[in-house]
Amino acid sequence: RIVSHSALFLNDNSDIQFWIYVPNVFSSLKYVQEASTLYCIMKAMNPLFPNGLILINVSFREGNSPDHHQNITYNQLLRNVCRCANALKLLGVKKGDRVAIYLPMIPELVYTMLACARIGAVHSIVFAGFSSESLCERIVDAQCNILVTADGVYRGDKLINLKKIASEALERCKESMASCVQKCVVVKHHAFRTNTDASNKLQTPWDESCDIWWDDLMDGVSDECEPEWMDSEDPLFILYTSGSTGKPKGVLHTVTGYMLYTSLTFKYVFDYHHDDVYWCTADIGWITGHSYITYGPLANGATSVLFEGVPVYPHVGRLWEIIEKYRVSKFYTAPTAIRLLMKYGREPLQRYDLSSLRVLGTVGEPINLEAWLWYYDVVGQQRCPVIDTFWQTETGGHVLTPLPAATPLKPGSATCPFFGVQPAILNEHGEELEGEAEGYLVFRKPWPGIMRGVYGNQERFESTYFRKFPGFYVTGDGCRRDQDGYYWITGRIDDMLNVSGHLLSTAEVEAALTEHPSVAEAAVVSRPHAVKGECLYCFVTLKDHKEFNRTLMEELKRKVSPHISAFTPKLKRFTRPAGKIMRRVLRQIARNEKDLGDLSTLADPKVVEVLFSQRCEAAA
Repeated sequence: RIVSHSALFLNDNSDIQFWIYVPNVFSSLKYVQEASTLYCIMKAMNPLFPNGLILINVSFREGNSPDHHQNITYNQLLRNVCRCANALKLLGVKKGDRVAIYLPMIPELVYTMLACARIGAVHSIVFAGFSSESLCERIVDAQCNILVTADGVYRGDKLINLKKIASEALERCKESMASCVQKCVVVKHHAFRTNTDASNKLQTPWDESCDIWWDDLMDGVSDECEPEWMDSEDPLFILYTSGSTGKPKGVLHTVTGYMLYTSLTFKYVFDYHHDDVYWCTADIGWITGHSYITYGPLANGATSVLFEGVPVYPHVGRLWEIIEKYRVSKFYTAPTAIRLLMKYGREPLQRYDLSSLRVLGTVGEPINLEAWLWYYDVVGQQRCPVIDTFWQTETGGHVLTPLPAATPLKPGSATCPFFGVQPAILNEHGEELEGEAEGYLVFRKPWPGIMRGVYGNQERFESTYFRKFPGFYVTGDGCRRDQDGYYWITGRIDDMLNVSGHLLSTAEVEAALTEHPSVAEAAVVSRPHAVKGECLYCFVTLKDHKEFNRTLMEELKRKVSPHISAFTPKLKRFTRPAGKIMRRVLRQIARNEKDLGDLSTLADPKVVEVLFSQRCEAAA
């Protein structure tokens, strides 16, 4: 019954079963039924590496400063995860309980999430840049009884007092009469990195009845912990993603299907081999970090990099420096980061040896032509395939993606479906379109990594993803299929613009704007127009040392004329920390709507005031 050398997905008497084979790691095929997360796999792998292969996503840990780095082995990870798992059990955490994690990109983040998985608890990771309001909302919705955070962290040169934010969030929970957190575990991260004076900036009230230091909790705890055996469909984690209304959805993923899918997609999409060094620049607070920093790489025995810092600190060549330092061969980042680095030109790259690179990946949004070509020509030196992946928090892993050296590439196209994935394109009436077509991107049948629900809200799960076109999973994205069967993501369906009866794609208009040599990034939304119904409203970020003037405005207008209404400069920092532009809020700014809802997911909420002031000037 084994039809693939890598994995077989079976259904036997209604019980989901998996055969998982990791070439060159297992000496024989391992059968995993109702597996206790990937730690049964890790347990099997560990004896094969008596000295501990330099490990997982934290094999090379690179801090915010280049001076802060460490290596972590499989054995070290296993011991630390077991200690953390035992400590959580001492706090009363048991199978099915929810644990909120509000940590920066440090090893303790990985230890905690995998400790939860080991004992059957459900982790809910909140990006360590969100506000106390956002943290509170997620804690309450998931009914978490433990919160794990840190004293503070530097992101670039900006000091963030995480403990203060966490304390404020817990106070909000109490005020809303929804208090559920029994203990707050605090990692001394910042205190070990700075002098006493700097640490004093992080002093915040300490609640003796609730707060406990990580080191005190771990003191004397055993580093052996037997895993909790789980059913295949038991929950693994909840991860909140923004909804169109601004209220986050708790996307629920389960144990076996999610880990099979992340393991398989990681291996084949990145063509991973055991002499590779892999680096994904995402944050574990987002699905990319869950799937392609933690679970996928670990299941493949990967050597990889965990990065705490930001791309341009303390200098604009930081990413290239890290690639040279660790001889990274597989590199995965967002188009936003690529466009940011493009602003500084080729010179920063030329200081470093990037010859180790073999595969370049992109994630998070469609990549425009200029960025794709720069990535391929300058970073990859015209010898590394660019793997443009399309997927969502809800899909668990890649669903549209090229495979290195197997799929002919087209810049800007997510190319073809991954194994077993069945995409379709529908029109507004739900009719399936054949051949060359453009419309709604949907999927016909499920795959192992698909979400199992919206936590605590089955109605929202059904209405958001299945009700519009019954029988299909609705991505919410527009898509074009060309004559070769390649898929091109055209943007969110709610970002499609109807101007004078013409349906325009935001992604295509933005790509046209970023072709201008002065433009680093662009976002396009619509605003009402008395004659055309809708017109375009463009936000742009210019490259360094470029000025926004009337000449430039006219040049940009010609690129998207005659549908243009106004330009607003300085889009900079108007993104989520995951690198995605928040078009929902930009649309409201363009329409001069002051009630913007929750702005906590913005990288810099203060930029809203700047955009409103410049909007008035642009629209005048």
